[in-house]
Amino acid sequence: MSGIVVFINLAGAVALLLWATRLVRTGIERAYGNVLKERLRLALGNRLSAGAAGFVFAVALQSATAVALILSSFVAGGYVGSTIGIATLLGADLGSAFVARILRYDLSLLIPIFLLAGTVMFRASEAREWRQLGRISFGLGLLLLSLRLIGEASDPLKTSEILPVIINYLSRDWITAFLLAALLAWAFHSSVATVLLLASLADRHLLTPELIIPLVLGANFGAAVIAAVLTKNAEPMARVVPLGNVVIRGLTTLLALGAQIAFPLSPSLLASGPGDAVVVAHLAINAIVLVVGLPVCGIVASLLDKALLPRIAPTGVPMDTRLSALNPADLGHPRQAVNNATREVLTLCEKTEAMLGRIFELFENFDQSKMNRIAQLDDEIDHIHRDIKFYLARVSEGELDKETAAQCQTLLGTTIKIEQAADIISQNMLARARKKHDRKVVFSQEGWTELCGMHNEVVKNAHLAFNLLISRDVDHARQLVDRKEVVRDLVRESEERHMQRLRAGNLASYDSSSLHIDTMRDLKEINSLVVAIGYPLLEDEGMLRRSRLM
Repeated sequence: MSGIVVFINLAGAVALLLWATRLVRTGIERAYGNVLKERLRLALGNRLSAGAAGFVFAVALQSATAVALILSSFVAGGYVGSTIGIATLLGADLGSAFVARILRYDLSLLIPIFLLAGTVMFRASEAREWRQLGRISFGLGLLLLSLRLIGEASDPLKTSEILPVIINYLSRDWITAFLLAALLAWAFHSSVATVLLLASLADRHLLTPELIIPLVLGANFGAAVIAAVLTKNAEPMARVVPLGNVVIRGLTTLLALGAQIAFPLSPSLLASGPGDAVVVAHLAINAIVLVVGLPVCGIVASLLDKALLPRIAPTGVPMDTRLSALNPADLGHPRQAVNNATREVLTLCEKTEAMLGRIFELFENFDQSKMNRIAQLDDEIDHIHRDIKFYLARVSEGELDKETAAQCQTLLGTTIKIEQAADIISQNMLARARKKHDRKVVFSQEGWTELCGMHNEVVKNAHLAFNLLISRDVDHARQLVDRKEVVRDLVRESEERHMQRLRAGNLASYDSSSLHIDTMRDLKEINSLVVAIGYPLLEDEGMLRRSRLM
Protein backbone atom coordinates (compact mmCIF):
# COMPACT_ATOMS: atom_id res chain seq x y z
CA MET A 1 0.00 0.00 0.00
CA SER A 2 1.42 3.43 -0.98
CA GLY A 3 2.29 6.01 1.64
CA ILE A 4 -0.33 8.49 0.47
CA VAL A 5 -3.10 5.87 0.79
CA VAL A 6 -1.96 5.01 4.32
CA PHE A 7 -1.95 8.71 5.23
CA ILE A 8 -5.44 9.26 3.79
CA ASN A 9 -6.82 6.27 5.69
CA LEU A 10 -5.21 7.39 8.95
CA ALA A 11 -6.31 11.00 8.49
CA GLY A 12 -9.87 9.86 7.77
CA ALA A 13 -9.93 7.68 10.89
CA VAL A 14 -8.64 10.56 13.05
CA ALA A 15 -11.21 12.91 11.48
CA LEU A 16 -13.95 10.43 12.40
CA LEU A 17 -12.62 10.33 15.98
CA LEU A 18 -12.75 14.14 16.24
CA TRP A 19 -16.22 14.31 14.71
CA ALA A 20 -17.56 11.53 16.94
CA THR A 21 -16.19 13.25 20.06
CA ARG A 22 -17.86 16.49 19.02
CA LEU A 23 -21.12 14.66 18.26
CA VAL A 24 -21.24 13.16 21.76
CA ARG A 25 -20.33 16.45 23.43
CA THR A 26 -22.92 18.54 21.57
CA GLY A 27 -25.60 15.92 22.22
CA ILE A 28 -24.91 16.03 25.95
CA GLU A 29 -24.78 19.84 25.97
CA ARG A 30 -28.13 20.14 24.19
CA ALA A 31 -29.89 17.47 26.22
CA TYR A 32 -28.42 18.09 29.67
CA GLY A 33 -26.25 21.19 29.32
CA ASN A 34 -28.32 23.49 31.50
CA VAL A 35 -28.81 20.85 34.19
CA LEU A 36 -25.10 20.04 34.23
CA LYS A 37 -24.15 23.72 34.38
CA GLU A 38 -26.49 24.29 37.30
CA ARG A 39 -25.19 21.22 39.14
CA LEU A 40 -21.62 22.32 38.45
CA ARG A 41 -22.27 25.84 39.75
CA LEU A 42 -23.85 24.49 42.95
CA ALA A 43 -20.97 22.05 43.54
CA LEU A 44 -18.27 24.73 43.50
CA GLY A 45 -18.04 25.29 47.24
CA ASN A 46 -14.33 24.73 47.91
CA ARG A 47 -11.27 23.60 45.97
CA LEU A 48 -11.70 19.89 46.67
CA SER A 49 -15.39 19.77 45.74
CA ALA A 50 -14.66 22.00 42.74
CA GLY A 51 -11.95 19.61 41.53
CA ALA A 52 -14.33 16.66 41.96
CA ALA A 53 -17.11 18.50 40.12
CA GLY A 54 -14.74 19.34 37.26
CA PHE A 55 -13.72 15.67 37.02
CA VAL A 56 -17.35 14.50 36.70
CA PHE A 57 -18.27 17.25 34.28
CA ALA A 58 -15.31 16.50 31.97
CA VAL A 59 -16.20 12.79 31.97
CA ALA A 60 -19.75 13.71 30.93
CA LEU A 61 -18.66 16.09 28.15
CA GLN A 62 -15.50 14.16 27.20
CA SER A 63 -13.69 17.49 26.97
CA ALA A 64 -11.80 19.62 29.47
CA THR A 65 -11.81 22.47 26.93
CA ALA A 66 -15.62 22.60 26.98
CA VAL A 67 -15.50 22.78 30.79
CA ALA A 68 -12.91 25.58 30.56
CA LEU A 69 -15.17 27.69 28.34
CA ILE A 70 -18.16 27.16 30.65
CA LEU A 71 -16.09 28.07 33.71
CA SER A 72 -14.82 31.20 31.97
CA SER A 73 -18.40 32.38 31.52
CA PHE A 74 -19.17 31.51 35.18
CA VAL A 75 -16.24 33.59 36.43
CA ALA A 76 -17.03 36.47 34.06
CA GLY A 77 -20.65 36.43 35.25
CA GLY A 78 -19.59 36.44 38.90
CA TYR A 79 -20.98 32.98 39.68
CA VAL A 80 -17.67 31.68 41.06
CA GLY A 81 -14.28 33.10 41.94
CA SER A 82 -11.10 32.69 39.89
CA THR A 83 -9.50 30.32 42.43
CA ILE A 84 -12.46 27.91 42.41
CA GLY A 85 -12.62 28.13 38.61
CA ILE A 86 -8.98 27.10 38.23
CA ALA A 87 -9.40 24.27 40.77
CA THR A 88 -12.41 23.00 38.83
CA LEU A 89 -10.51 23.01 35.55
CA LEU A 90 -7.62 21.04 37.10
CA GLY A 91 -10.18 18.38 38.07
CA ALA A 92 -11.60 18.51 34.55
CA ASP A 93 -8.15 17.79 33.09
CA LEU A 94 -8.00 14.60 35.17
CA GLY A 95 -11.55 13.71 34.11
CA SER A 96 -10.60 14.06 30.46
CA ALA A 97 -7.62 11.74 31.04
CA PHE A 98 -9.95 9.24 32.73
CA VAL A 99 -12.14 9.21 29.60
CA ALA A 100 -9.10 8.20 27.54
CA ARG A 101 -8.46 5.34 29.98
CA ILE A 102 -12.05 4.06 29.68
CA LEU A 103 -11.87 4.12 25.88
CA ARG A 104 -8.75 1.92 25.98
CA TYR A 105 -10.84 -1.10 26.99
CA ASP A 106 -12.03 -3.44 24.26
CA LEU A 107 -15.53 -2.12 23.63
CA SER A 108 -15.83 -3.30 20.02
CA LEU A 109 -18.98 -5.31 20.79
CA LEU A 110 -20.73 -2.06 21.72
CA ILE A 111 -20.12 -0.46 18.29
CA PRO A 112 -23.15 -1.98 16.50
CA ILE A 113 -25.28 -1.63 19.66
CA PHE A 114 -24.57 2.11 19.99
CA LEU A 115 -25.03 2.72 16.25
CA LEU A 116 -28.33 0.83 16.10
CA ALA A 117 -29.71 2.35 19.32
CA GLY A 118 -28.70 5.85 18.21
CA THR A 119 -30.36 5.49 14.82
CA VAL A 120 -33.58 4.13 16.32
CA MET A 121 -33.83 6.86 18.98
CA PHE A 122 -33.08 9.65 16.52
CA ARG A 123 -35.55 8.49 13.86
CA ALA A 124 -38.31 7.10 16.05
CA SER A 125 -39.24 10.35 17.79
CA GLU A 126 -39.35 14.08 17.12
CA ALA A 127 -38.94 14.80 20.84
CA ARG A 128 -35.82 16.89 21.50
CA GLU A 129 -34.54 14.73 24.36
CA TRP A 130 -34.82 11.46 22.42
CA ARG A 131 -33.10 12.90 19.36
CA GLN A 132 -30.21 14.16 21.47
CA LEU A 133 -29.92 10.76 23.20
CA GLY A 134 -29.79 9.22 19.73
CA ARG A 135 -27.05 11.67 18.79
CA ILE A 136 -25.05 10.72 21.90
CA SER A 137 -25.42 6.98 21.30
CA PHE A 138 -24.56 7.21 17.60
CA GLY A 139 -21.56 9.40 18.44
CA LEU A 140 -20.27 6.83 20.93
CA GLY A 141 -20.59 4.13 18.28
CA LEU A 142 -18.64 6.22 15.76
CA LEU A 143 -16.02 7.03 18.40
CA LEU A 144 -15.35 3.36 19.13
CA LEU A 145 -15.39 2.59 15.39
CA SER A 146 -12.84 5.33 14.74
CA LEU A 147 -10.44 3.79 17.28
CA ARG A 148 -10.63 0.48 15.42
CA LEU A 149 -10.05 2.25 12.08
CA ILE A 150 -7.01 4.12 13.46
CA GLY A 151 -5.49 0.81 14.45
CA GLU A 152 -6.19 -0.78 11.07
CA ALA A 153 -4.96 2.28 9.16
CA SER A 154 -1.67 2.41 11.08
CA ASP A 155 -0.82 -1.29 10.55
CA PRO A 156 0.92 -0.69 7.17
CA LEU A 157 3.23 1.86 8.85
CA LYS A 158 5.11 -1.11 10.37
CA THR A 159 6.78 -1.66 6.99
CA SER A 160 7.41 2.05 6.32
CA GLU A 161 10.97 3.05 5.47
CA ILE A 162 10.57 6.74 6.39
CA LEU A 163 8.80 6.43 9.75
CA PRO A 164 11.72 4.67 11.54
CA VAL A 165 14.03 7.50 10.47
CA ILE A 166 11.64 10.12 11.95
CA ILE A 167 11.06 8.12 15.12
CA ASN A 168 14.79 7.54 15.62
CA TYR A 169 15.44 11.27 15.30
CA LEU A 170 12.66 12.18 17.74
CA SER A 171 13.93 9.55 20.17
CA ARG A 172 17.16 11.55 20.40
CA ASP A 173 15.44 14.98 20.43
CA TRP A 174 12.77 14.93 23.12
CA ILE A 175 12.19 18.69 22.99
CA THR A 176 11.14 18.48 19.33
CA ALA A 177 8.95 15.46 20.16
CA PHE A 178 7.37 17.47 23.00
CA LEU A 179 6.63 20.43 20.68
CA LEU A 180 5.29 18.16 17.94
CA ALA A 181 2.83 16.50 20.34
CA ALA A 182 1.76 19.93 21.67
CA LEU A 183 1.10 21.09 18.10
CA LEU A 184 -0.87 17.91 17.40
CA ALA A 185 -3.06 18.42 20.49
CA TRP A 186 -3.68 22.03 19.46
CA ALA A 187 -4.58 20.98 15.90
CA PHE A 188 -7.00 18.32 17.20
CA HIS A 189 -8.37 20.64 19.92
CA SER A 190 -8.64 17.48 21.99
CA SER A 191 -6.17 15.81 24.36
CA VAL A 192 -8.36 12.67 24.36
CA ALA A 193 -8.04 12.24 20.59
CA THR A 194 -4.29 12.95 20.68
CA VAL A 195 -3.57 10.48 23.49
CA LEU A 196 -5.71 7.75 21.91
CA LEU A 197 -3.87 8.20 18.61
CA LEU A 198 -0.49 7.97 20.36
CA ALA A 199 -1.68 4.87 22.26
CA SER A 200 -2.79 3.20 19.04
CA LEU A 201 0.58 3.89 17.40
CA ALA A 202 2.40 2.62 20.49
CA ASP A 203 0.36 -0.60 20.47
CA ARG A 204 1.76 -1.35 17.01
CA HIS A 205 5.30 -0.52 18.18
CA LEU A 206 5.46 2.48 15.85
CA LEU A 207 6.69 4.60 18.78
CA THR A 208 9.81 3.74 20.73
CA PRO A 209 9.42 3.46 24.53
CA GLU A 210 11.73 6.48 25.04
CA LEU A 211 9.27 8.72 23.16
CA ILE A 212 6.12 7.87 25.12
CA ILE A 213 6.53 10.21 28.11
CA PRO A 214 7.83 13.27 26.14
CA LEU A 215 4.95 12.92 23.66
CA VAL A 216 2.36 12.62 26.45
CA LEU A 217 3.80 15.66 28.21
CA GLY A 218 3.70 17.64 24.97
CA ALA A 219 0.07 16.63 24.33
CA ASN A 220 -0.87 17.91 27.80
CA PHE A 221 0.93 21.20 27.26
CA GLY A 222 -0.83 21.72 23.92
CA ALA A 223 -4.20 20.83 25.43
CA ALA A 224 -3.72 23.43 28.19
CA VAL A 225 -3.18 26.18 25.61
CA ILE A 226 -6.39 25.49 23.64
CA ALA A 227 -8.88 27.20 25.96
CA ALA A 228 -6.52 30.11 26.60
CA VAL A 229 -6.32 30.84 22.86
CA LEU A 230 -10.08 30.40 22.37
CA THR A 231 -10.77 33.05 25.06
CA LYS A 232 -8.03 35.51 24.05
CA ASN A 233 -10.61 38.12 22.95
CA ALA A 234 -12.92 37.60 25.93
CA GLU A 235 -13.21 40.02 28.84
CA PRO A 236 -10.32 39.81 31.37
CA MET A 237 -12.31 37.92 34.02
CA ALA A 238 -13.11 35.16 31.53
CA ARG A 239 -9.43 34.69 30.67
CA VAL A 240 -8.19 34.06 34.22
CA VAL A 241 -9.27 30.41 34.46
CA PRO A 242 -7.79 29.09 31.17
CA LEU A 243 -4.59 31.10 31.70
CA GLY A 244 -4.34 29.75 35.24
CA ASN A 245 -4.56 26.25 33.79
CA VAL A 246 -1.76 27.09 31.35
CA VAL A 247 0.43 28.35 34.19
CA ILE A 248 -0.09 25.31 36.43
CA ARG A 249 -0.49 22.50 33.88
CA GLY A 250 1.99 24.00 31.41
CA LEU A 251 4.74 24.59 33.99
CA THR A 252 4.22 21.15 35.51
CA THR A 253 4.62 19.45 32.11
CA LEU A 254 7.76 21.50 31.37
CA LEU A 255 9.26 20.60 34.75
CA ALA A 256 8.31 16.96 34.18
CA LEU A 257 10.04 17.05 30.78
CA GLY A 258 13.18 18.43 32.44
CA ALA A 259 13.02 15.70 35.07
CA GLN A 260 12.54 13.05 32.38
CA ILE A 261 15.59 14.31 30.49
CA ALA A 262 17.71 14.35 33.67
CA PHE A 263 16.38 11.13 35.22
CA PRO A 264 14.70 9.02 32.49
CA LEU A 265 11.70 6.98 33.68
CA SER A 266 10.92 3.83 31.73
CA PRO A 267 7.28 3.59 30.56
CA SER A 268 7.36 -0.12 31.38
CA LEU A 269 7.14 0.89 35.04
CA LEU A 270 3.72 2.41 34.34
CA ALA A 271 2.15 -0.47 32.37
CA SER A 272 3.20 -3.64 30.63
CA GLY A 273 1.92 -2.65 27.17
CA PRO A 274 3.19 0.49 25.39
CA GLY A 275 -0.33 1.65 24.49
CA ASP A 276 -1.48 1.33 28.08
CA ALA A 277 1.70 3.13 29.19
CA VAL A 278 0.67 6.15 27.08
CA VAL A 279 -2.73 6.38 28.78
CA VAL A 280 -1.38 5.71 32.30
CA ALA A 281 1.31 8.38 31.80
CA HIS A 282 -1.46 10.77 30.72
CA LEU A 283 -3.48 9.95 33.83
CA ALA A 284 -0.43 10.26 36.08
CA ILE A 285 0.64 13.70 34.84
CA ASN A 286 -2.88 15.08 35.25
CA ALA A 287 -3.14 13.59 38.75
CA ILE A 288 0.16 15.25 39.63
CA VAL A 289 -1.08 18.56 38.16
CA LEU A 290 -4.20 18.34 40.34
CA VAL A 291 -2.25 17.53 43.53
CA VAL A 292 0.33 20.25 42.88
CA GLY A 293 -2.14 22.78 41.53
CA LEU A 294 -4.90 22.79 44.18
CA PRO A 295 -2.73 24.36 46.92
CA VAL A 296 -1.30 27.06 44.62
CA CYS A 297 -4.32 27.90 42.44
CA GLY A 298 -5.25 30.75 44.82
CA ILE A 299 -1.84 32.38 44.36
CA VAL A 300 -1.99 31.92 40.58
CA ALA A 301 -5.53 33.35 40.43
CA SER A 302 -4.49 36.37 42.50
CA LEU A 303 -1.50 37.12 40.26
CA LEU A 304 -3.57 36.79 37.09
CA ASP A 305 -6.34 38.96 38.56
CA LYS A 306 -3.82 41.71 39.22
CA ALA A 307 -2.31 41.34 35.76
CA LEU A 308 -5.53 41.15 33.75
CA LEU A 309 -8.29 43.01 35.58
CA PRO A 310 -8.80 46.72 34.87
CA ARG A 311 -6.79 49.01 37.12
CA ILE A 312 -8.61 51.99 38.61
CA ALA A 313 -7.10 55.40 37.94
CA PRO A 314 -7.16 58.12 40.63
CA THR A 315 -10.23 59.60 38.95
CA GLY A 316 -12.11 56.35 39.53
CA VAL A 317 -12.20 55.49 35.81
CA PRO A 318 -10.86 52.07 34.74
CA MET A 319 -7.46 52.41 33.04
CA ASP A 320 -8.09 49.33 30.87
CA THR A 321 -11.33 48.73 29.01
CA ARG A 322 -12.82 45.71 27.25
CA LEU A 323 -11.38 45.11 23.80
CA SER A 324 -14.14 45.67 21.26
CA ALA A 325 -14.33 43.69 18.01
CA LEU A 326 -15.81 46.72 16.23
CA ASN A 327 -12.65 47.79 14.42
CA PRO A 328 -13.22 51.08 12.50
CA ALA A 329 -10.38 50.17 10.13
CA ASP A 330 -12.55 47.37 8.69
CA LEU A 331 -15.47 49.63 7.71
CA GLY A 332 -14.10 49.77 4.17
CA HIS A 333 -14.45 45.98 3.97
CA PRO A 334 -18.16 45.33 4.65
CA ARG A 335 -17.94 41.55 5.03
CA GLN A 336 -15.15 41.78 7.58
CA ALA A 337 -17.03 44.56 9.38
CA VAL A 338 -20.15 42.38 9.57
CA ASN A 339 -18.04 39.54 11.00
CA ASN A 340 -16.72 41.98 13.61
CA ALA A 341 -20.27 42.98 14.52
CA THR A 342 -21.26 39.30 14.81
CA ARG A 343 -18.48 38.73 17.34
CA GLU A 344 -19.69 41.70 19.35
CA VAL A 345 -23.29 40.42 19.26
CA LEU A 346 -21.99 37.16 20.76
CA THR A 347 -20.72 39.22 23.71
CA LEU A 348 -24.26 40.55 24.13
CA CYS A 349 -25.57 36.99 24.09
CA GLU A 350 -23.10 35.88 26.78
CA LYS A 351 -24.01 38.75 29.12
CA THR A 352 -27.76 38.32 28.56
CA GLU A 353 -27.50 34.58 29.20
CA ALA A 354 -25.69 35.34 32.48
CA MET A 355 -28.49 37.73 33.51
CA LEU A 356 -31.19 35.22 32.60
CA GLY A 357 -29.47 32.41 34.47
CA ARG A 358 -28.99 34.45 37.65
CA ILE A 359 -32.34 36.24 37.96
CA PHE A 360 -34.21 33.28 39.48
CA GLU A 361 -31.59 33.02 42.24
CA LEU A 362 -32.81 36.42 43.45
CA PHE A 363 -36.41 35.20 43.62
CA GLU A 364 -35.29 32.34 45.86
CA ASN A 365 -32.55 34.07 47.90
CA PHE A 366 -32.38 37.83 47.54
CA ASP A 367 -28.81 39.19 47.39
CA GLN A 368 -28.11 42.89 46.82
CA SER A 369 -24.66 42.26 45.34
CA LYS A 370 -26.10 39.87 42.76
CA MET A 371 -28.83 42.38 41.99
CA ASN A 372 -26.18 45.06 41.43
CA ARG A 373 -24.25 42.72 39.13
CA ILE A 374 -27.33 42.10 36.96
CA ALA A 375 -27.96 45.85 36.76
CA GLN A 376 -24.30 46.35 35.81
CA LEU A 377 -24.57 43.71 33.08
CA ASP A 378 -27.60 45.54 31.69
CA ASP A 379 -25.62 48.79 31.55
CA GLU A 380 -22.82 46.99 29.71
CA ILE A 381 -25.35 45.51 27.26
CA ASP A 382 -26.85 48.94 26.60
CA HIS A 383 -23.39 50.33 25.85
CA ILE A 384 -22.43 47.48 23.50
CA HIS A 385 -25.87 47.58 21.83
CA ARG A 386 -25.42 51.26 21.06
CA ASP A 387 -21.93 50.71 19.63
CA ILE A 388 -23.15 47.86 17.39
CA LYS A 389 -26.03 49.97 16.02
CA PHE A 390 -23.72 52.87 15.14
CA TYR A 391 -21.14 50.51 13.65
CA LEU A 392 -23.71 48.74 11.45
CA ALA A 393 -25.09 52.12 10.39
CA ARG A 394 -21.63 53.15 9.18
CA VAL A 395 -21.23 49.82 7.36
CA SER A 396 -24.53 50.45 5.56
CA GLU A 397 -23.31 53.80 4.27
CA GLY A 398 -21.20 52.08 1.60
CA GLU A 399 -22.08 49.90 -1.36
CA LEU A 400 -23.21 46.49 -0.07
CA ASP A 401 -24.03 43.33 -1.96
CA LYS A 402 -27.40 41.74 -1.29
CA GLU A 403 -26.07 39.10 1.09
CA THR A 404 -24.07 41.55 3.23
CA ALA A 405 -27.00 43.99 3.40
CA ALA A 406 -29.27 41.17 4.59
CA GLN A 407 -26.69 40.16 7.23
CA CYS A 408 -26.58 43.76 8.50
CA GLN A 409 -30.36 43.85 8.88
CA THR A 410 -30.44 40.46 10.59
CA LEU A 411 -27.70 41.45 13.04
CA LEU A 412 -29.40 44.73 13.83
CA GLY A 413 -32.71 42.95 14.49
CA THR A 414 -30.97 40.34 16.64
CA THR A 415 -29.18 43.01 18.66
CA ILE A 416 -32.43 44.86 19.34
CA LYS A 417 -34.16 41.66 20.49
CA ILE A 418 -31.32 40.73 22.85
CA GLU A 419 -31.25 44.23 24.34
CA GLN A 420 -35.03 44.12 24.84
CA ALA A 421 -34.75 40.76 26.61
CA ALA A 422 -32.05 42.20 28.89
CA ASP A 423 -34.29 45.19 29.65
CA ILE A 424 -37.15 42.90 30.69
CA ILE A 425 -34.81 41.14 33.12
CA SER A 426 -33.29 44.32 34.58
CA GLN A 427 -36.37 46.56 34.62
CA ASN A 428 -39.23 44.12 35.24
CA MET A 429 -37.90 40.97 36.86
CA LEU A 430 -35.40 42.70 39.15
CA ALA A 431 -38.20 44.91 40.45
CA ARG A 432 -40.38 41.86 41.08
CA ALA A 433 -37.55 40.08 42.93
CA ARG A 434 -37.09 43.11 45.18
CA LYS A 435 -40.86 43.41 45.74
CA LYS A 436 -41.03 39.72 46.70
CA HIS A 437 -38.20 40.23 49.19
CA ASP A 438 -39.48 43.51 50.65
CA ARG A 439 -43.02 42.22 51.12
CA LYS A 440 -41.84 38.78 52.29
CA VAL A 441 -44.05 37.10 49.68
CA VAL A 442 -43.66 33.33 49.24
CA PHE A 443 -44.74 31.45 46.11
CA SER A 444 -46.75 28.28 46.61
CA GLN A 445 -44.65 25.14 46.10
CA GLU A 446 -46.65 24.24 42.99
CA GLY A 447 -46.39 27.76 41.59
CA TRP A 448 -42.63 27.98 42.13
CA THR A 449 -42.14 24.59 40.45
CA GLU A 450 -44.12 25.81 37.44
CA LEU A 451 -42.10 29.05 37.21
CA CYS A 452 -38.81 27.14 37.46
CA GLY A 453 -39.93 24.82 34.66
CA MET A 454 -40.71 27.81 32.42
CA HIS A 455 -37.42 29.47 33.31
CA ASN A 456 -35.43 26.33 32.43
CA GLU A 457 -37.17 26.14 29.03
CA VAL A 458 -36.45 29.80 28.29
CA VAL A 459 -32.78 29.37 29.27
CA LYS A 460 -32.51 26.34 26.93
CA ASN A 461 -34.12 28.27 24.08
CA ALA A 462 -31.88 31.29 24.63
CA HIS A 463 -28.80 29.05 24.49
CA LEU A 464 -30.05 27.43 21.28
CA ALA A 465 -30.93 30.82 19.74
CA PHE A 466 -27.55 32.36 20.53
CA ASN A 467 -25.77 29.34 19.02
CA LEU A 468 -27.58 30.03 15.73
CA LEU A 469 -25.41 33.12 15.27
CA ILE A 470 -22.48 30.76 14.77
CA SER A 471 -23.96 27.53 13.41
CA ARG A 472 -26.64 28.92 11.06
CA ASP A 473 -28.23 25.46 11.35
CA VAL A 474 -31.71 25.37 9.81
CA ASP A 475 -32.74 22.25 11.77
CA HIS A 476 -31.85 23.94 15.04
CA ALA A 477 -33.73 27.09 13.99
CA ARG A 478 -36.81 25.02 13.26
CA GLN A 479 -36.40 23.19 16.58
CA LEU A 480 -36.14 26.55 18.35
CA VAL A 481 -39.37 27.87 16.82
CA ASP A 482 -41.13 24.62 17.72
CA ARG A 483 -40.05 25.14 21.35
CA LYS A 484 -41.91 28.46 21.45
CA GLU A 485 -45.17 26.55 21.69
CA VAL A 486 -43.85 24.56 24.65
CA VAL A 487 -43.36 27.73 26.72
CA ARG A 488 -46.73 29.08 25.56
CA ASP A 489 -48.40 25.85 26.72
CA LEU A 490 -46.56 25.97 30.06
CA VAL A 491 -47.77 29.51 30.64
CA ARG A 492 -51.36 28.65 29.77
CA GLU A 493 -51.37 25.55 31.98
CA SER A 494 -49.79 27.46 34.88
CA GLU A 495 -52.42 30.21 34.59
CA GLU A 496 -55.18 27.60 34.80
CA ARG A 497 -53.60 25.85 37.79
CA HIS A 498 -52.99 29.18 39.50
CA MET A 499 -56.68 30.04 39.19
CA GLN A 500 -57.58 26.62 40.57
CA ARG A 501 -55.34 27.25 43.60
CA LEU A 502 -56.98 30.64 44.13
CA ARG A 503 -60.44 29.05 44.01
CA ALA A 504 -59.26 26.43 46.49
CA GLY A 505 -58.19 29.17 48.92
CA ASN A 506 -54.41 28.63 48.69
CA LEU A 507 -53.07 31.51 50.80
CA ALA A 508 -49.56 31.52 49.26
CA SER A 509 -51.06 31.68 45.75
CA TYR A 510 -53.30 34.56 46.84
CA ASP A 511 -50.38 36.58 48.25
CA SER A 512 -48.12 35.93 45.24
CA SER A 513 -50.79 36.09 42.53
CA SER A 514 -49.69 39.26 40.74
CA LEU A 515 -45.99 38.35 41.02
CA HIS A 516 -46.66 34.86 39.66
CA ILE A 517 -48.64 36.06 36.64
CA ASP A 518 -46.29 38.96 35.84
CA THR A 519 -43.21 36.72 36.06
CA MET A 520 -44.81 34.19 33.71
CA ARG A 521 -45.54 36.89 31.18
CA ASP A 522 -41.99 38.25 31.44
CA LEU A 523 -40.61 34.79 30.70
CA LYS A 524 -43.03 34.36 27.81
CA GLU A 525 -41.97 37.70 26.32
CA ILE A 526 -38.27 36.92 26.69
CA ASN A 527 -38.86 33.54 25.05
CA SER A 528 -40.65 35.19 22.12
CA LEU A 529 -37.71 37.56 21.63
CA VAL A 530 -35.03 34.85 21.63
CA VAL A 531 -37.10 32.53 19.42
CA ALA A 532 -37.48 35.36 16.90
CA ILE A 533 -33.70 35.21 16.37
CA GLY A 534 -34.31 32.03 14.34
CA TYR A 535 -36.94 33.57 12.05
CA PRO A 536 -34.60 35.20 9.46
CA LEU A 537 -32.80 31.89 8.90
CA LEU A 538 -36.07 30.03 8.35
CA GLU A 539 -37.40 32.84 6.18
CA ASP A 540 -34.36 32.58 3.90
CA GLU A 541 -35.18 28.89 3.45
CA GLY A 542 -38.86 29.62 2.70
CA MET A 543 -39.99 27.77 5.82
CA LEU A 544 -42.13 30.53 7.39
CA ARG A 545 -45.74 31.38 6.67
CA ARG A 546 -46.51 35.06 6.11
CA SER A 547 -49.39 35.01 8.61
CA ARG A 548 -50.95 32.76 11.25
CA LEU A 549 -54.43 33.83 10.10
CA MET A 550 -56.58 31.23 8.34
